[in-house]
Amino acid sequence: MMVKDIILMFLSSLILLVCVLIGVAFLTLMERKVLGYIHIRKGPNKVGFIGMLQPFSDAIKLFTKEQTFPYMANLGLYYISPVMNLFLALLLWMCMPFFSINLNFNLSILFFLSISSLGVYTVMMAGWSSNSNYAMLGSMRAVAQTISYEVSLVLILLSYLFLILSFDIFSLMKYQEYIWFIFLMLPLSIMWLVSSLAETNRSPFDFAEGESELVSGFNVEYSSGGFAMIFLAEYASILFMSMACSMLFLGGNLNSFLFFLKVVLVSFFWVWVRGTLPRYRYDKLMYLAWKSYLPVSLNFLMFYFGLSLIVMSYSL
Repeated sequence: MMVKDIILMFLSSLILLVCVLIGVAFLTLMERKVLGYIHIRKGPNKVGFIGMLQPFSDAIKLFTKEQTFPYMANLGLYYISPVMNLFLALLLWMCMPFFSINLNFNLSILFFLSISSLGVYTVMMAGWSSNSNYAMLGSMRAVAQTISYEVSLVLILLSYLFLILSFDIFSLMKYQEYIWFIFLMLPLSIMWLVSSLAETNRSPFDFAEGESELVSGFNVEYSSGGFAMIFLAEYASILFMSMACSMLFLGGNLNSFLFFLKVVLVSFFWVWVRGTLPRYRYDKLMYLAWKSYLPVSLNFLMFYFGLSLIVMSYSL
């Protein structure tokens, strides 16, 4: 029986990962289409029906291009960094609950925090091993940004955890049966969205790849497969963060089709922000993390801690 369970778990995880990668492919298509319409142009519309095959032709093009490597690069780390980056981005999805339960476990939120923190190391290694000044500067910016926002991200998450008193993502669904947390915690939900944008290195916080000064940031020396893997990892984490937003404060009911519609809408928000807002200034980004979000999230944490104590005393 145990062997059958393991095989079933492996197969369902594999199906999930394939679906995530297909989702990433169409997310890139949606981004290019939406940005096209924001710029008052068409976007991809030639390959396949209304450009539906464009992501797959891009993937073929990227993976069949010549693999270049810098002459003085640290080759082992240089090659393994994109692979690890993609691996960690896909491993994150393992904590998402299924109705077949899959790998959904009692400490799934801790798992999410642990794996998302490891992503910093792959970016750092990619920048350092390229042996390029631009790549190094890009990776240092990305690491400082990610670490800064992870602090406030965890504190915001703790406020939600005090309301559900559990580390299981599945519990978020049970507690939002009658009212979504966005109505109870509107400021925190908006802060979570902005922190998620910074966490995934997306516009207006895309300093790691500030083209005007850093060419393309930490991935500047990568071509073909290496670049494609970094690209896939970034978009997989955007999809994951969209799903986390739906679970956290949009009443993530896995039963309904509406849940997936919410994920698409939050992903659309990521693209919409990119097409609308100019890039922030780096010192202002740090100021926002340490002097705005940190104290505010700490105050909210104390408030919701008190609230959960009151509720617990009444239930006793």
